[in-house]
Amino acid sequence: MSKNYVIGFPRIGEKRELKKVLESFWSGEVDFGEVKYVANELKKRHWAYQKSAKVEYISSNDFSYYDNMLDTTILLGAIPQRFENLEDEELYFAMARGNKEAVAMEMTKWFNTNYHYIVPEISKNTKFKLNSKKVISEFKEAKDFALKTKINLVGPITYLGLSKSVDNSDTFLHINSVVEQYCKLLEELSLLDDEIIVQFDEPLFVKDLDSKVLSLIKPVYDKLAKVSSNIKVVVATYFEHSNEATKILVNSPIWALALDFVYGSKNFEVLEEIEASNKVLIAGVVDGRNVWKSDISKKVELLDEIAKKVSKSKILVSTSCSLLHVPFTLEYETALDSDIKSWLSFAKEKLLELKLISKLFFNEELSLEDKSQLKRNQEDNESRKDSTKIHNKKVQEELSKLKINERKEAFEDRIKAQREFFKYEDLATTTIGSFPQTQEIRKNRREYKNSLISKEQYELQIKEYIDDCIAFQESIGLDVLVHGEPERNDMVEYFGELLDGFAFTKNAWVQSYGSRCVKPPLIFGDVTRENPMTVEWIKYAQSKTKKIVKGMLTGPVTILNWSFVRDDKPRNEVARQIALAIAKEVDDLQNAGIKMIQVDEAAFKEGYPLRDENISKYEKWAVENFRLSVSKAKIDTQIHTHMCYSEFNDIIKTIEAMDADVISIETARSGNELLKIFKKVGYKQEVGPGVYDIHSPRVPSVEEMVVQIKALLEVLPKEQLWINPDCGLKTRKWPEVKQSLENMVKAVKQVRNEK
Repeated sequence: MSKNYVIGFPRIGEKRELKKVLESFWSGEVDFGEVKYVANELKKRHWAYQKSAKVEYISSNDFSYYDNMLDTTILLGAIPQRFENLEDEELYFAMARGNKEAVAMEMTKWFNTNYHYIVPEISKNTKFKLNSKKVISEFKEAKDFALKTKINLVGPITYLGLSKSVDNSDTFLHINSVVEQYCKLLEELSLLDDEIIVQFDEPLFVKDLDSKVLSLIKPVYDKLAKVSSNIKVVVATYFEHSNEATKILVNSPIWALALDFVYGSKNFEVLEEIEASNKVLIAGVVDGRNVWKSDISKKVELLDEIAKKVSKSKILVSTSCSLLHVPFTLEYETALDSDIKSWLSFAKEKLLELKLISKLFFNEELSLEDKSQLKRNQEDNESRKDSTKIHNKKVQEELSKLKINERKEAFEDRIKAQREFFKYEDLATTTIGSFPQTQEIRKNRREYKNSLISKEQYELQIKEYIDDCIAFQESIGLDVLVHGEPERNDMVEYFGELLDGFAFTKNAWVQSYGSRCVKPPLIFGDVTRENPMTVEWIKYAQSKTKKIVKGMLTGPVTILNWSFVRDDKPRNEVARQIALAIAKEVDDLQNAGIKMIQVDEAAFKEGYPLRDENISKYEKWAVENFRLSVSKAKIDTQIHTHMCYSEFNDIIKTIEAMDADVISIETARSGNELLKIFKKVGYKQEVGPGVYDIHSPRVPSVEEMVVQIKALLEVLPKEQLWINPDCGLKTRKWPEVKQSLENMVKAVKQVRNEK
């Protein structure tokens, strides 16, 4: 059997089975027994796929009902006090989603991916107590399936490093207590088999760590690796190099290091230390974050270079990270252009790549099927290089001649003209853009795409939805309205479908958080815009009201970061092509009378490099491309933007440089801490802090939002503040949306009347 290794595998199911059963459970249609049944079937199926692909090291405990960090909080017993009266699945999902009595735990992005994790809450009084049930039961499930798995755990340093201190105490004060729980767990695991491999995921090690955190690594892993002689400890890092940590870990008694050689090429710098330490190297060469087919011959060459420094006998061939970040399989993509499909590889296909790469690297005999697959791989990679579908000289020439890259008027002049033009009140109320995507809307869109209804029938239903949205917003007294986005399947996919250079899948879903899945577009070629993308729908909405209707666009950096991007051209050049397309749309909107336009950069922070040394370069081109996308806006056209889940203290100057007129941000789960950053730097532009969390189904009361608004006013003046939800309302149900927004408007009126 080839010496190969998979860091982790997707869990949502190739047809989103877990998503569907979870949502049925949350809506009361099935009991939790049905959820467990579906989950167990998925685990067995996923193990079978890996076993069939001759993967030697397969994981258990990489499965989760919602999120692995949340699972780890349960494992360690670090339950926030507001949930302590709950048990089992009620406890688990209340922590993730909130309930009538308690707000959910905070959620944020997993490093620079589009996956979200539930942020642990730690205080100086947090007590830890091991709950090993899930870890042990999944290992036993696999054993019953005739499979001996490695066991995946979130490493203790990453767990505490990503935790939120609720009382400003140092989360690492608990390192000994957390390690103690892990040691107890390892003792229990040591009784399960003659040899147990435990993978501790420590992606925090790829960040720039201070000396205090680095000093924890050796004592922690000395202790964990010595718990039992039959436990082999793997430390896995990914998304970048982890050289500082690696130099420490080679002097600990761990068994192996898993390193990413796709996104962490500097890992080459520590290969000699790994060889000298006699550690096993798990070499991540199959891209776990992008969808393009591996060039197998080049991957083998990469491994050969590694083998010049590390003994071949000590190398395992691996994915660069968990395959959680790519779609499940190409098998259902029957409508995808055949050429483009031939250039792709999703999670299941990457298992076969891994098998071929490891066979070639270890000089194992290839079967006839292997040889056929290898030949096909070579042909597909060559055809992609030479394809005429990729290059568009027109957009390349247009960008080379571009002279205007940003707005010419200063913010102070713009906001004066905009205030005179729009005449909106202080504490102006609005939403982030989307309204609930109902079953009827999805059905309408699906039937139109499948040619089951006419364009006229489709558009009639869209207009009826917009009519209802506008009427509802007017009825509750919102100041600035939106059309609700019923024509949009996704904030990125919608635009990609109207741009050249994008391809789309039917079933390439990727988990974003919990049951929330996204289907990222594939940017395979040069991006161009031939026709307006939103103008007619926004014009229609504006025709139904005398109030302001915002135009809603997605920004170039977010489109880039929420797509699978071609790997044959620098990302900044792809973003520039998208920015030019958005700039043309902004111009068409304002010329059609839509003078307030939101260009969402929800994923702006998501694209940040994990190493400080690379940040300034990213910020420069990301800001330049946002400014290019709004460069055609006139002085009285107001540009809004929106950002999700960002810690703004480290990028506030970059946000200023973006020079949007209004920015809306998510603050409901994190209180006023984010907003204080804006005051501290003297931020001039207007700000819309989210006053309630849209990721939870609970409806906040008027009184609750009055308190929130007053807290905002302690930080910024009313003239600078907008009032809005945290994010778009697409994933929520209409009853909770209506009540929440009605309460929000009432709260603003109450605060206005008190002034």
